[in-house]
Amino acid sequence: MTNQKAFEKAKEYIPGGVNSPVRAFKSVKGSPIFIERGKDEFIYDIEGKKYIDYVLSWGPLFLGHSDKSVESAITKTMKKGLSFGAPTLIETQLAKLILSKISYLDKIRFVSSGTEATMSAIRLARAYSKKDGIIKFEGCYHGHSDSLLVKAGSGATTFGNSSSPGVPEDFAKHTHLAIYNDIASVEKCFNESNDIGAVIIEPIAGNMGLVPASLTFLTQLRDLCRKKGAVLIFDEVMSGFRASMTGSYKFNKIKPDLATFGKVIGGGLNAAAFGGKDEIMSLLSPDGAVYQAGTLSGNPLAMAAGIATLSKIFATPNVYEKLNSKVKSILKCMSNSAKRKGIALQTEHRGTMWGFFFNENKVTNYDIALKSDTQMFAKFHAAMLKRGIYLAPSQFETCFISTKHSKNSIEATCEAIEASFKAL
Repeated sequence: MTNQKAFEKAKEYIPGGVNSPVRAFKSVKGSPIFIERGKDEFIYDIEGKKYIDYVLSWGPLFLGHSDKSVESAITKTMKKGLSFGAPTLIETQLAKLILSKISYLDKIRFVSSGTEATMSAIRLARAYSKKDGIIKFEGCYHGHSDSLLVKAGSGATTFGNSSSPGVPEDFAKHTHLAIYNDIASVEKCFNESNDIGAVIIEPIAGNMGLVPASLTFLTQLRDLCRKKGAVLIFDEVMSGFRASMTGSYKFNKIKPDLATFGKVIGGGLNAAAFGGKDEIMSLLSPDGAVYQAGTLSGNPLAMAAGIATLSKIFATPNVYEKLNSKVKSILKCMSNSAKRKGIALQTEHRGTMWGFFFNENKVTNYDIALKSDTQMFAKFHAAMLKRGIYLAPSQFETCFISTKHSKNSIEATCEAIEASFKAL
């Protein structure tokens, strides 16, 4: 079966033919490829075509596809049972592993998705602050819960929806919008309302393209939240153990009150988490009155995959530095090729995360990101896909690299970049 026929068949049974909107390739004016299998840095579609993968399941596959240590851990755990709905030792083991690196947190609770993690963290923050209002930033995506799907990035931007139908006004009215990297806009929100109890932000935004928050801005934000009695939440679902061993902390040394994690901590399976200091986390049921639960929270297979992934990362000397060097090589190729062609291009990276914008100006917030040339991106994406390079199918997403990306793959990627720019 061809990719096109598979897509048409999928649309008969699944809305839009996909189970997550950006996968539809709509913003790049194409049709998705259907994946049959993956190995190391490669994926293979159902037509037998091979691609160097820089999406990596949107970040979780730090060790590449079908890593033997992760597969072994999952298989060993699977033979004992798939799910119990009861405590297991490996939940504590993964929690201890995460907290050993994220030292500003005391306790952590596992859930099954990033959406659950951010939704739960906000509920907890509201209970602690005793205020209903929250501040989020334009272009930051924190999952698809009602209070947060207001001027979100990621797929919501790709499809031109700044918010979503079906979100009640009574929910949305508690969400105040600020401008990323603009402390004056945050102060304005606080001045307009006395009911703001939480601020949530991606300290390294990955859902309007890769846009890191500046150190000055985050420092001011931390101070302002402390002054106003608001709980500061860092959404590190994407950047946690991706940008560095300690996520954004390596770059800013700022400690939030709560933090959320996902993607890498599940090693490719469905695991996410939220954590904080004892005084906040103790409000969670069964210790406190804030209710949060999930049938598959702490699922043994996901815990095993997460332990295997993080253990291997922690045991690999200079792993982030080595991968960062490879990312820099790719971005240098892009910058040089764009310059030769006379095309405006901005590049950015944090550890194993990287991105680029067809934009005249450095992108520091959502409005500037939206001024990027999405038609140029669509042409470039198609040219790269034709040459066997699989990139995120949206200008407003982030790319990733894995430990399996070899020197030969990086060289092949650079050759594809140069040829693709020449074809634009």
